[in-house]
Amino acid sequence: MKDFKDRIAVVSGAANGIGRGIADRCSEEGMKVVLADVEAEALRRAEGELKAAGAETLAVVTDVSKVEDIDSLAKKALDSFGAVDLLFNNAGVCVSANTSISESTLVDWEWLMGVNLWGEIHCLRVFLPIMLQQGTVGHIVNTSSIAGLISTPGMGIYQVTKHGIVTLSETLYHELKSIESKIGVSVLCPGHVRTEILESERTRPVELRNFSEDRKHDPHYEKVIQEGMPPEEVAEHVFNAIRENRFYIFTHPEFKKAMQLRMEDILRERNPTLPFTST
Repeated sequence: MKDFKDRIAVVSGAANGIGRGIADRCSEEGMKVVLADVEAEALRRAEGELKAAGAETLAVVTDVSKVEDIDSLAKKALDSFGAVDLLFNNAGVCVSANTSISESTLVDWEWLMGVNLWGEIHCLRVFLPIMLQQGTVGHIVNTSSIAGLISTPGMGIYQVTKHGIVTLSETLYHELKSIESKIGVSVLCPGHVRTEILESERTRPVELRNFSEDRKHDPHYEKVIQEGMPPEEVAEHVFNAIRENRFYIFTHPEFKKAMQLRMEDILRERNPTLPFTST
């Protein structure tokens, strides 16, 4: 896909961070944008700012972990714009970046799996048949993370979800290619990005909260997020990849050595190596 003008995009997690950066770029490219996010106030603010900038947009409060919300999102997108050309599966959350697998609770697993992995599964299950039936050129971008390709202690659940997104995307790519579909697929694996990901707890449903714990993020990790890549720069990487029909989107090449080390561990059947102690 080379020309984005008048295309229709659906962006989940669109109120903040990478999703907002992608939504802004969609607007700059002359696209019609469906904004989906669980935070109603932030979503209304994003919608207002995009409309003020001249974008034709629709905001739909959406919990991606709930299939009925995705069904409603698709219906509203089609009712408003008649088609979906680009799908950006971006919504994501995390628990403390200092929580081991042994310390993780059942509700931690349910929350992250529900949003990060099931959210993308739900969106694909609902939107992919729509896009295939249209028979037009389209593109799907699934947001994973560099954590989907390397593993470090303290982020077990998050990494499980992001590994899942990578293999989900790879499989989808091969399946669509085998039927000569006009829909391209990319998986976004960013490193540290300046987002509110460490404040994800504010969106956690009451029934999935840990009321007896007061977890703290690693101060070093907080610092690298604060100093991370701006979301608009991530969006630039994303749109370049779509234009080039490129599958893997790496925003931080400095992590490639860690990915190579993991691949060598696998091929040599040796015990996993900790790729780095700080980045």
